[in-house]
Amino acid sequence: PMKKIFLSIIFIASGLSVANAQSYNVVDNNADADPTLECTSITVGKKASADGSVMTSHTDDSGRTRTNILIVPAADHAKGATKTIFRRVTPEKDEYGKMKKYDFVRTGEIPQVAHTYKYFSTAYPCLNEHQLAIGESTFTGRKELQSDAGLIDCTALCELMMERCSTARQAIALAGDLLKRYGWNDFGEALTIADKNEVWHLEIVGPGKGKVGAVWVAQRVPDDHIAVNANASTIREIDLRNKDFFAASDNIFSVAQEMGFWNKKSGEPFRFAYAYAPDTRMSLACRRREWRVFDLMAPSLGLDPNQENYPFSVKPDAKVTKEKMMEVFKDYYQGTEYDMRKNLTVTDKDGKTVISPVANPFMKADEQKLMKINGGWHWRGERTIAVYFTIYATIIQCRSDMPDPIGGLLWFALDNVASSIYVPLYMGITSLPKEYETDGRQTGFSRNAAWWVFNRVGTIAAKRWGDMSPVVEKEFAPLQKEFIDGAAETDRLALEAYRAKDYGKVTEILDSYSNSCANTALQRAWSLGDMLWTMFDNMW
Repeated sequence: PMKKIFLSIIFIASGLSVANAQSYNVVDNNADADPTLECTSITVGKKASADGSVMTSHTDDSGRTRTNILIVPAADHAKGATKTIFRRVTPEKDEYGKMKKYDFVRTGEIPQVAHTYKYFSTAYPCLNEHQLAIGESTFTGRKELQSDAGLIDCTALCELMMERCSTARQAIALAGDLLKRYGWNDFGEALTIADKNEVWHLEIVGPGKGKVGAVWVAQRVPDDHIAVNANASTIREIDLRNKDFFAASDNIFSVAQEMGFWNKKSGEPFRFAYAYAPDTRMSLACRRREWRVFDLMAPSLGLDPNQENYPFSVKPDAKVTKEKMMEVFKDYYQGTEYDMRKNLTVTDKDGKTVISPVANPFMKADEQKLMKINGGWHWRGERTIAVYFTIYATIIQCRSDMPDPIGGLLWFALDNVASSIYVPLYMGITSLPKEYETDGRQTGFSRNAAWWVFNRVGTIAAKRWGDMSPVVEKEFAPLQKEFIDGAAETDRLALEAYRAKDYGKVTEILDSYSNSCANTALQRAWSLGDMLWTMFDNMW
């Protein structure tokens, strides 16, 4: 009975459409999109942040992942229970009139642990009750490394880490153990794994077609540094003798030699990125974002926007705040020569040449091709940090100076970050508004799914970005500040109750604030969408 109850919880919590692998044809996980264009993750070490928090983050830039967030409670499991593993796949054909989505197929079962932790379940589970936090960015890797023989893909691995681990090092060790036994079944992936004290980047590729296992490497971000992964492998030279900063699978060198990716006798140093994912180093869509993150946070370095490699991590010029993280994730290269709008100009009433108000940085691929914008959207061309195809975004603070229910704080935004707002969700909360729990990909357009509220604002605003983005900023910027200021006061009140051992009061305070912010953001986004439609009706 316990096993059946557990599996039921997993089906509900995942919000997934689970199908038998034989019921339809399955194609590559993401065959309809170039995975090198997808997600961005920025990490911040403890001594690099303004408040001593460790941060990781993620933009899920996808046309298929689910849009909702759920709270999966902690659970106890009977001896001998198993956990069913599912793999995300792209259906061969999408349903007519329906939104594109992933399906999930059962790949097998593994032994369940006696106790699993509470966590936030997003498309990639992101934060658990012990302040273990994860961001994600796909980097593809060599096609000949991909194997369908394994059980575990990236989504499943994130879920297993959330359920079973309390530190980044535990999570990396768990990944190494499970992938060796059960196998990796996915593209190349980078996971940015933070806890209360440190943050690591874990990069994983397959072991080769038909093989079970994985090749992986992990590198720690120095405490006073920041780092970024933008769909390209960034770990190059490694020193496995330095166990405080590096870890790797035991086959990291042998697979590269066996498959001809690296020759030890050549005298060339082993570089993980060049052995296992060399194409991503050539992608402007990836490298330009790396440059932009570093240039915004450490401009004194004067990094070249066209160079092939950037440091794995850098020391920021100033301590990084959550406000700075939000600013970076809203960026679209404005004010640089890579601004997507720069060639679309008009003459204003004073005779000055200015960017046209209809020019926007979120044009679709066909629009950019027509206008010959910076090479268009393809894997060797441009893409900005903020994009129209973001499903959700996270900035996660892990704070060692606070109890876990208060210290673990997820800032959660829906749709394009440039036209959205981050809502504070404490790990200690027990409920969320139904609109946030509802998957808008399943409902289609609906006032009952939070993602659609923000997607409507972003879609409308992109049509006349020059005119509408200031209106979005005017409405959302003060509200964002209110959320941030209110979170500081909520921290204080919750800590006061925690020290008094009134744990019920702690939960009440956190639930009240997070849900109030989430509901307020929804209401303001609906009103903002109505306002944009009304103000600019005669400009369509």
